[in-house]
Amino acid sequence: MQEFNLKVLKDAALLYLPKVFLALVVIVGGFWLASKAANLFRRALIKKGVDATVIPFMRSMVAILLKALILLSSASMFGIEVTSFIAIFSALTLAVGLALQGNLSHFASGILLLTLRPYKVGDVVTVGGQTGKVDGIFMFNTVIIAPDNQKHIVPNGKITSETITNISGQGTRGVDINIGISYDSDIDKAREVMLGVINAYEPVLAEPIPTVLVTALNDSSVNIFSRPYVNSADFWLARCHFNEQVKKAFDREGITIPFPQREVWVRGEKQEEVGV
Repeated sequence: MQEFNLKVLKDAALLYLPKVFLALVVIVGGFWLASKAANLFRRALIKKGVDATVIPFMRSMVAILLKALILLSSASMFGIEVTSFIAIFSALTLAVGLALQGNLSHFASGILLLTLRPYKVGDVVTVGGQTGKVDGIFMFNTVIIAPDNQKHIVPNGKITSETITNISGQGTRGVDINIGISYDSDIDKAREVMLGVINAYEPVLAEPIPTVLVTALNDSSVNIFSRPYVNSADFWLARCHFNEQVKKAFDREGITIPFPQREVWVRGEKQEEVGV
């Protein structure tokens, strides 16, 4: 009996070991070739000028399809019917899909993002509670590089379920300059000084023409406002520039920017605080 079992094992080994070895060679070599083919496909898309937003996603899809075909081919080496294998694979896919509903929703959201194109690679956006430049849109997530160079990986499902703000998508941005001047200051002079600072800054676009308006008469200040437009890439530098240069220009021209103050009056032994 023992000799019979050994003979059966030996025959099985002689029969299946070459097939197992060949299948492993096909899988390892096939996966390597699939990755190379996917990379060639990516380069071809780049040469044709396809949008960089779509390329990583399409490359991943091609690689997955090729690897699935390689697995089917290796299964046929063991005499497994491909149709039966597909049926088993479909059942497994359904089971895994039910277990990973969240990931499937992220995948569907990735398809939606690539179809509707609310943003593309290189845009500055606020999505999923993160603000930064889009570094890549993938099957299950979007990679955001924050201004401080932190990398945020945001699930696509979270992005499509919340508000998407494309900060740089329009190409230009308005820089809000909202400053309060004292009631003693000359409004016309303040308007002239602010426009001088704005028009002297080269990144400011000619259209729309910058204007300065009085937006509010507060308890201790007159609020004046302007919104010059610059290219999106110049926004943050322009904002800092105007904050500094308008303050310096107002100081030179004697235009006062009020700030909260408190005076203390001493009457005999009693002190009374009076807010100004």
